[in-house]
Amino acid sequence: MSESEACVVLIGVPDLASAARIGRALVEERLAAAANLVPGVRSIYRWQGVVHDAPEVMLVAKTQAARVEALAARVRALHPYELPGVVALPVVAGDPAYLDWIAAESSQ
Repeated sequence: MSESEACVVLIGVPDLASAARIGRALVEERLAAAANLVPGVRSIYRWQGVVHDAPEVMLVAKTQAARVEALAARVRALHPYELPGVVALPVVAGDPAYLDWIAAESSQ
């Protein structure tokens, strides 16, 4: 897999239990090769005209660009937020063997 085909997807989640449930589903359903749960994130954002400041867990999923749309749809179905933040970033460089593993583990 080339670097441009690999993506890292960032998903803000309210708690560890939700992050684990979503991350496990993404990996089990082969929408992502791996999911990392990063606790201790603090999110400041505007929602419906009000500025919020809340703790979150950052769920980091590794997948292929071709799987991002399906991954985002699955996150929307599983996520407790009305509008979950799902942002995919292209991988510009990485170990070729690791990128091949991402491709193999997130294939349909």
